[in-house]
Amino acid sequence: GLSYTWIFNNNTLYLQEDSRRFVSQATGNLYLAKVEPWDVGNYTCAVSSAAAQRRVWGPPTALTLRGDGAMGEYEPKIEVRFPETTYAAKGSSVRLECFALGK
Repeated sequence: GLSYTWIFNNNTLYLQEDSRRFVSQATGNLYLAKVEPWDVGNYTCAVSSAAAQRRVWGPPTALTLRGDGAMGEYEPKIEVRFPETTYAAKGSSVRLECFALGK
């Protein structure tokens, strides 16, 4: 399978998940809640394949803060992308992802 990691400001230190940051291992998406000034910078996704014993980096994506201070308005919604059926072997781990978005 594939493994996704995000790198911040081209540092070899990988972005750590915490209560505000989450990396989806299903899609590779990086989710940030309540962006802070120290989150501004360049984010690069690295995809690893254990089978191919290879890692590939995508292009950097810049995150900047809006200068007008506007947060924008979003309808509350819940994003769920579960397959219709999820199979798991006894004793294995399963990660189901659900995100609540909005204001």
